[in-house]
Amino acid sequence: MLTIEKLTAFGADVEDGLTRCMGNSSFYFMLIGKVFEDKNFALLEKALAEKDLEVAFEAAHSLKGVLGNLALTPIYTPVYELTELLRAKSDVDYTPYLLTIKEKKVELEALIND
Repeated sequence: MLTIEKLTAFGADVEDGLTRCMGNSSFYFMLIGKVFEDKNFALLEKALAEKDLEVAFEAAHSLKGVLGNLALTPIYTPVYELTELLRAKSDVDYTPYLLTIKEKKVELEALIND
């Protein structure tokens, strides 16, 4: 079960996330659960594999907004960095960013299912 304590230990800025949800922890937790339904994670990975930086940027930018609003810092940070690289159309290996994003999603999912 997800708790404020677990989210804080994960590295989320829970105070900020709760503020954005008007202090309603049930609503905040519900929104966090919806993160796993966001198709932009798969779209981002597919677009990067196909080297479609425009689509990848749009997916990353969308995720950045969602994760930022929920203050899920451990996932937000690599998504933010990836978004900025894509914005600049940088010719870099995006794999480390994707791996970190996936790893942190798995960690968060484990907190929810624990």
